[in-house]
Amino acid sequence: MENSAPKRLFLVLMLVVLLACAACAKPTADAPLSPYWPTGGWRTSTPEQQGMDSESLARMMQQIARQDYKIDGVVVVRNGYVVAEAYVFPFEQDDLHIVYSCTKSVVSALVGIAIDQGAIEGVAQPVLDFFPDRAVANVDANKEAMTLEDVLTMSNGLNCRDSYLYNWEGLTQMRNSADWTQFVLDLPMREEPGTRFEYCNGGAHLLSAIVQETTGMGASDFARARLFGPLGITTFEWPSSPQGVSIGYSDLCLTPRDMAKFGYLYLNEGAWDGEQVVPSAWVEASTSRHIRAGTLSDGYGYQWWVDAAGYYMALGYSGQYIVVVPDKDLVVVFVSTLADEDFFVPEELLKQYVLPAVTSSEPLPPNSKGLKALEASVDALGRP
Repeated sequence: MENSAPKRLFLVLMLVVLLACAACAKPTADAPLSPYWPTGGWRTSTPEQQGMDSESLARMMQQIARQDYKIDGVVVVRNGYVVAEAYVFPFEQDDLHIVYSCTKSVVSALVGIAIDQGAIEGVAQPVLDFFPDRAVANVDANKEAMTLEDVLTMSNGLNCRDSYLYNWEGLTQMRNSADWTQFVLDLPMREEPGTRFEYCNGGAHLLSAIVQETTGMGASDFARARLFGPLGITTFEWPSSPQGVSIGYSDLCLTPRDMAKFGYLYLNEGAWDGEQVVPSAWVEASTSRHIRAGTLSDGYGYQWWVDAAGYYMALGYSGQYIVVVPDKDLVVVFVSTLADEDFFVPEELLKQYVLPAVTSSEPLPPNSKGLKALEASVDALGRP
């Protein structure tokens, strides 16, 4: 009995030492989360669980607030998990946002699906072959040689004049015409197709008309059945021209999370939960550089912008971005109402904060300080 007190004291001292050691020890990395498909909704994770630095992402959110950039929402997905997400008041998570020219990348996917189903022969098919019942004006050797691939790569040779370089002159004329598809087909040729990049919204609308001509379904209905349906995208808006053709160059409305789903589909080479929604060869061809582009990026694929840094983007007017970074297993979405001079702000934020935040392919030790800063900055953006 006389030895029990020293034993108790020894045990108490050992417990104090163990607690002190535990307090001083570095936090261990969280276990990786199990893979899944976000068909029914995205799962979330801390940035550190996916090998990203939460402090870098917090600084991005703080920069958005500090500079009062007209960004409405940001979604960052790593390894299939949403690791950072912010919505700027009054925009909310489930609100639809017009994606403008990101619509073009969606239409490109539909073209690839139609080719895979045999409705379209391939990218070498002449454009005029899709409209045998139309009398087309200004037909010459160049127009007869214009292929589907020429339209996909913005090198169709048509005298479109419907980009910002021409103050949208041709686009306005198309929208005021009696038949948008006929208007584009009737345009005179300016040069040999396939020789030079020239942004052409009318050409993108022509792609939607081709999908409708070959599949018997408007692009909106075809997407609902063959593209959006498998991804679990059930809420969207996609208006049509007065002739009933889904607008191919713009005006699709999606939530930011569903935009991220589309990016994630391409990150996974067109596969989704055991189904090949978009042919993998089409994804590769679409996101490879086919032609030197203008000022927005280093190159252009099939309605996708391709950057030499190793990522590719669906881009839309006023700062709509779906960025896919394959070597980092990363998808980043921005929705915005930016002025023209601020169009590149989302890509600068990507380069300055998001890409550097990816530091490991394995989980990192928890970072409570960084996580609190991220949560606080996201909360601040969501308040009036």
